[in-house]
Amino acid sequence: MSTSALIVVDMLNPYGHRDAGLLTASVERTIEPLRRLLERARDRDDVRLLYVNDNYGDFTADRHDLVQRALDGERPDLVEPILPPDDCAFLAKVRHSAFYGTALEYLLSREGVEEIILAGQVTEQCVLYSALDAYVRHFKIKVVRDAVAHIHPDLGYAALRMMDLNMRAEIVTAAKCL
Repeated sequence: MSTSALIVVDMLNPYGHRDAGLLTASVERTIEPLRRLLERARDRDDVRLLYVNDNYGDFTADRHDLVQRALDGERPDLVEPILPPDDCAFLAKVRHSAFYGTALEYLLSREGVEEIILAGQVTEQCVLYSALDAYVRHFKIKVVRDAVAHIHPDLGYAALRMMDLNMRAEIVTAAKCL
């Protein structure tokens, strides 16, 4: 059983949306810390690696479809280094929170997970709402500041501060996370 879960949120992105330019500038800085964090997580028995990704309104899309769309998108260089390994859980989501309408809560409770570690995008949207849903479910929360990407730097900073102050999240760097 895992005591922690590293949840990678929405990193399979084709970057074809209107905020993509603002977002990709931030994502570029997160890829290497996130890649190293993923490597460490895969080597640990006490950490469950999970990917939760938006299905972009396509309810027929599965993991392979979402991976392929991201690789065929505008910035495959931001996707290839952090692709989900075949042996990790993958959940499609339809709204901002990784918990909303997914089996995430059931999976975490079944595995005995007490702490979630959030990485991915967007800090001021999906990461923030996932942290709030984790908080109300009484999970201990870590947010990896150099492995979360924002659209708006001021809102990203504000979201990290809210998670720290309002949700008791521990804001950590990827190097010190595991």
